[in-house]
Amino acid sequence: MKTFLLCLLMAASVSAAHAINPDSLAYQLQRKKINSLLDQRSQKFSQYSQSLNTKTGIFGWQTKKDIRRSGEILMDIAHTDENIFKEIKNLLDYKTFQATQVVAQSHESEDRVTNYMVTINKLRQQNDKLKQEQNLRDDEYRKTKTIYIIVILLLIATSIFLFFSRNKSRVG
Repeated sequence: MKTFLLCLLMAASVSAAHAINPDSLAYQLQRKKINSLLDQRSQKFSQYSQSLNTKTGIFGWQTKKDIRRSGEILMDIAHTDENIFKEIKNLLDYKTFQATQVVAQSHESEDRVTNYMVTINKLRQQNDKLKQEQNLRDDEYRKTKTIYIIVILLLIATSIFLFFSRNKSRVG
């Protein structure tokens, strides 16, 4: 019985391992989204570095337009950073959710195994009780059978005795 339960649990875990997990797919998509945002940030930062080096003013100075453009790029970087933080928070929330799901599933599995064990113990107790009852019935049957055999033997012995005692009284 234990080997059956072990095989059942192993089969369930193997089938769960081979199933396509949509949660891991969503996690991968979220990671790709964060990586693309990081790539965008990197590109914007290189644009910002270039804009800082761009000096279109007289005597190689930056103009207000150059500074404004650098500021806009910096604002874009800040917005991208905010988006990255939001997506990372979503990813962490998702990971936390997955962890709580795993814990809940493990508790559920433990409860199921405990319930199986309780059921097995109940069935064993019932089986033992039924065996005891069967043994008692077998003992009663043997006793009854023995009594019947003794009664039949006594009847036969009495019949033989009466038969011979009648024959002696007729003969003698």
